[in-house]
Amino acid sequence: MFKEYSEIIEFCKNKDVKIIDFKIIDLDGRWHRLSIPVQKLNKMLFSEGIGFDGSSYGFLTVEKSDMVFVPDMSTAFIDPFNEALTLNFIANIYRLKSETRVRFEDDPRFIAEKVEKYLCECGIADKSLLGPEFEFYVLDHISYKNEINHMEVLIDSGQAEWNSGLSETKNIGLSVGCHGGYHLDSPYDSSYNFRNKVTLFLEENNVPVKYHHSENGGPGQVEIEVNFAPLLEMADRTMKLKYILKNTAKLENKTITFMPKPFANESGNGMHIHIQLFKGDDPLFYDKNGYSCLSKTALYAIGGILKHAAAIMAFTNPSTNSYKRLVPGYEAPVNICFGTSNRSAVIRIPGYATSPDKKRFELRFPDATANPYLAFSAVLLAVIHGINNKIDANKEGFGPFDINVYNIEENEKIKIKSLPHNLLEVAEALQKDHEFLLVDKIFTKNLIDNQIEKIKKDHYFINRLPHPEEFKKYYNL
Repeated sequence: MFKEYSEIIEFCKNKDVKIIDFKIIDLDGRWHRLSIPVQKLNKMLFSEGIGFDGSSYGFLTVEKSDMVFVPDMSTAFIDPFNEALTLNFIANIYRLKSETRVRFEDDPRFIAEKVEKYLCECGIADKSLLGPEFEFYVLDHISYKNEINHMEVLIDSGQAEWNSGLSETKNIGLSVGCHGGYHLDSPYDSSYNFRNKVTLFLEENNVPVKYHHSENGGPGQVEIEVNFAPLLEMADRTMKLKYILKNTAKLENKTITFMPKPFANESGNGMHIHIQLFKGDDPLFYDKNGYSCLSKTALYAIGGILKHAAAIMAFTNPSTNSYKRLVPGYEAPVNICFGTSNRSAVIRIPGYATSPDKKRFELRFPDATANPYLAFSAVLLAVIHGINNKIDANKEGFGPFDINVYNIEENEKIKIKSLPHNLLEVAEALQKDHEFLLVDKIFTKNLIDNQIEKIKKDHYFINRLPHPEEFKKYYNL
């Protein structure tokens, strides 16, 4: 938004800005905030920054926890939710080295910057474009309790079919059946006005929206797809989108969740990522004579992602709940393969994207429990590795499969590699396969080791908890 400090001062005076907020990302992908009155804004903040405790963000040990964040003036946006007019800046993280400040190597934003720089230095492309699809549920109630003698979750949505029989209050019969939500029109699409409000907030804050619609899940599942943008910018936009969605929901007395599988027998929430590469104005993924009009470069990129899929998932699918979504029957992929218009494959080539500048592929296993900077970076590094090493998706046995992979005979299906089934398998995959992430010191061994430790810890913690269904099945044996 701004290139010079003078522009910020002029803007604050003209708009009568009262508060400056700084947004700092942690490793899990959550924003933290520090605020100052506008009178305390000064030019030194954009070079010297503000000190904070890095250990509280999961970055450094307590005895070496002093860090500094420096706001990136180009990321400014007006906060549409605060009573006092607030200007937000996304910040970069620095560590202290002697008396100087140096970029912190594990800052997720810095990792994204390093990937974009590396892509250009390799000579492959000078621009990567990503276009995520964000699936989530808009709900009316969520409560959960997990004590030593009491386990409970209650989720409710006014449009869900389980509310069709309500008679205690007035019922006007607008419930939506299980798997019945795709592209609903009013009056059944109960979150339409909410999504319009979110869309206008996003457009005002430099997150252009391609479209939004209701999705398959009957209890209020919806999707917002945004316009393509380069990696770092798209990760920033992803954080803004989640921030705007959650705060708009609060205003509307709603709650939203990106949980990959909040309902056992309903559609899960993914974050499908469409990917393109360009050199100048030339698209690199198109070849009219290639499979589905894909170039060899595109097939190498696909090969890189599929070869490293299990390791990538430590960053694109970092929750235990992620693997409850990746099961057959719900349009979520389970086998490591690709195909045209194939929603059962890990990578789908959209059949309707036929012109050179639109040619792309879609990665379907990620979800929005991911830190977007780390997830997008890991995916693009796999793309680069595939292209640099000419990993041919065909020769690697990844397809193409232009059939429903769920319906392949078992003796044929076992020939196709499966995605990991849980975080422990993912941790083991990342342990064995992470060299492609370490190139040019983009990811660090420290960050990879921390991620392995974190997801293994989550796996073992959740795995040891009894589930109510286990009482139903085993209590009286």
